[in-house]
Order: sequence, then C-alpha cells, then structure tokens
Amino acid sequence: MSRHHEQPDRKQRARTAASDADVLARLREIVGAENVLVDGERVEPYAQDAVKEKFPPEAVLLPASAAEVSAILKLANERRFPVTARGGGVGYTGGAVPVEGGVVVGTDRMNRIREINADDLYVVTEPGVTTYALQQAVEPRGLFYPPDPASYKNSFVGGNIAENAGGIRSAKYGVTKHYVLGLEVVLPTGEIVRAGGRTTKNVVGFDLTGLLCGSEGMLGIITEATLKLLPLPEATRTVRATFRTMREACACVPAFNRAKVVPVAVEVLDRNSIEAVETEFAFGFGAEAGALLLVSVDGHAEDVERDSKIVERVVKDGGGFDVVRSRSREEEEKLWDVRRALSPAIKKFGTMKFNEDVVVPRSRVPELVERVVRVGERYDTFVVNFGHAGDGNIHVNFMCDRDDPAAMKRAREAVREVFAVAIDLGGTISGEHGIGYVKAPYLSMALDAPTVEMMKRIKRALDPNGILNPGKMFT
Repeated sequence: MSRHHEQPDRKQRARTAASDADVLARLREIVGAENVLVDGERVEPYAQDAVKEKFPPEAVLLPASAAEVSAILKLANERRFPVTARGGGVGYTGGAVPVEGGVVVGTDRMNRIREINADDLYVVTEPGVTTYALQQAVEPRGLFYPPDPASYKNSFVGGNIAENAGGIRSAKYGVTKHYVLGLEVVLPTGEIVRAGGRTTKNVVGFDLTGLLCGSEGMLGIITEATLKLLPLPEATRTVRATFRTMREACACVPAFNRAKVVPVAVEVLDRNSIEAVETEFAFGFGAEAGALLLVSVDGHAEDVERDSKIVERVVKDGGGFDVVRSRSREEEEKLWDVRRALSPAIKKFGTMKFNEDVVVPRSRVPELVERVVRVGERYDTFVVNFGHAGDGNIHVNFMCDRDDPAAMKRAREAVREVFAVAIDLGGTISGEHGIGYVKAPYLSMALDAPTVEMMKRIKRALDPNGILNPGKMFT
C-alpha cells in the first residue's frame, strides 16, 4: 500500500544517508546531542500513529526553534535523506510516520504559547502545544478556541493544522483552517517563510495559509501559528434522544435549520454503537434504540435555554424518545459520556479497526448509513457507524481480527466500496483524517487526474528533492 513496501532500494539509500556517522554528528550539533534519539526504545514511539503499523526512523530529532528545523532540512537536501514532521502522533492515515525511513522531526519541545491577545482575539503558539492546553490557557480569559478533534488532549496544534482537523463542534464553528490567521513555516528546502498575519482580513498575495493548512506535512514544517479566537460562550446545553432508526435521527438535522437553531454539535450513534456501549457500560438504553442523537447548543444563557427547548421539541416531533435535556454543566457532561465511551467499547469486536471518516451532504447521511450497513453484511464484517451528523462526516468502523487474513481482506474490500458509496452520494473519502499513506491508493477515486497532477506540481516546486514526508498521498 505504501512506498515503504514498493521501493525498498530507495528506503535503503535513505537509511544509509540518515544513519551516516557524519550526518548524525551534524544533527547533534544542530539540536544538541540529548535531542537526537537513536536508541530503539526511545525511537519506537515515533514509528507509528493510531494505525499501529510501525516504520522506525533512523533517528528522532527534537528541535526547539525554526532555525534548527531549517538547518535540519538544509542538511537533508544536501545529503538526500527523508524528513517526516510529527506532532502528537494520533492520526489515522499514517501522515506522520516515516514510511521511507530517514529522520522524524518531533515538535515536542516547541510547546510554548507566546501570546494571548484578548483585544484582537488571537493567540500565537508554537506547534507542540496540545489543543487541550491551548483551550485551557485561553478560556480563563473569557476566550474560546473552537476546533476540538476527539484527540484534543493529545493532538498538537501543528498537527491539527497540517491535517486540517475537525471535531464535534465543526457543525457550527467549522474546522481548523477557519481559525488560522498566520503561519511561520520552514519549507522543504530550509527557507523560513511567513504566511498570513494577525488580522482577519488579508488578501495580499496568494493564500499560502490556506495551501499549507491540510497539506499533511508535505509542503513545510509549521513552527509557529497565529490562531483566531472567539469570545467564550456564556452557556451550553445538550439534548440526548434515542430513535428507532438512523433515518429518523438524521432527519432532525435539517429540521433544526428550519427551526432557526444552529447547534454546536450534532452527533449520531447507530444501533451497533449503542449495543457496544450498553454492553460495556450499561447506560440503560432499551432494545428498541436503533440510533442516538446528541445535540448541543451554546451562546447567551437566555438564548441557550430557548434553543435547547426548541431542540427538545424537534427531536420529539421527529420520533425521538427517552429525551433528556441537561440543566447544568454536570448533567451535560454525563450525557456526553456515551459518546466518549464508544471508542473503547467497540474494541471488543476486533483487534483491528478500519476507521474511515467519509463525508456526504448532510441530507444524504441516512442513505449513506443504510448502504454502509449493506456493505458490512455483504462482506460479513461487523460495522459501527457514528459521527458528526451536523456536517455529514460519519466515521465508518469495520472491525476484524489482525490474525485473520481473510477477514482483513474482506474489511479492506468493504472500505473501498464505502468510499465509492460516499462519492456516489456527492461526498468524498475523508472529512478530517486526511490521506497519508493509508488512503493514498484511493486518491484517484476522489480526485481527477488533472487535479492530482496540479498538486504534484506544487509538491515538486516546493520540494524538488522529495525530502519532506515522502511516500504519502501520491502513491
């Protein structure tokens, strides 16, 4: 699937260059000997992400500045060894693993928040700050950073930008790219450039921040980000309801719009999801529960009270039952426990999880789920559907055992068919996980040849020697 498997000669050349004693000596001069990791146990955590397939690098480098990153990349171009940037390492498509060897540049030490500006609503941060730490830093000042990927306690801001991370709140607030005002980036050839700035309006030159956001670490290494903030909402409320079918639950999404309510989050869980969490954690859902909807609203206290009542009415009119509306932050947290419990609960159904994040227009979500269920039945593979109904981004999880080759083969075939279904419904193959090496074989399903070629030209222009994050996307 990856060039790691297809081009062993190139990978061997990369290993020889990156592990050369002279190269390692120069790298130690750049970042300090203590920040060059070569021992197996210390390197191993950087060899994989959530996919759990290991590609050990020859060395892990932990720079502390853009100047050090620049020096690393200049040396890499001189000696022709691959460089892969890495944040929290929690991705699902292998975007931050060194499939062709070489070195990993970890941003662990670049973890300072440099400025929080409440008057102009921005924060300047280094890439190694976790999303959670950023949110915790700004909220006591009455400020709000909306992007919230499920991995927010472990994912780094730099990785969020590189993958254009989404999250539960994207139904109302959008995704990471909507909050990137400016970037400091080290290009693959070592130049340090700045894109964007600290203002919400900026049309000077090409939109380089837009290009770099979602570029999966292939066009540059982010060393600083200026991110837009919002005033912290005064209140939040959540409504939880069960339905007999996914079609009933998802039909409520456009009904919220007609009722003039814009939810922060609209999360849906299918029957298999409910059965999984019920078996493991006994939330009390009955056998008639075929779907579960979690809807959150925020804003001024009076507006939130009104909107949450409207949401409650809409879900009841749409066939929802066992409807619960939170009346305090503590009650709200308890309602969301079922969503947080889902990922650990479904592990009982297999040691391997093919976690795909297809996205379709919101009105097509019911049809997507129904067709995915049929795909799972056809390939005799257990499937769990849940995710962001508010923006059409559904996580399709095919479960099987790693030590069952036939089951693994069926699951991969089911994944390809699900991608075809998503595209047929007007959607695409990834809403927030990216392409990496895992989804690279399917890129041509979603993009035509001229579009892919344009992307390749941009890559070649910025990275003529193919140094930065090779083996991804265009395989």
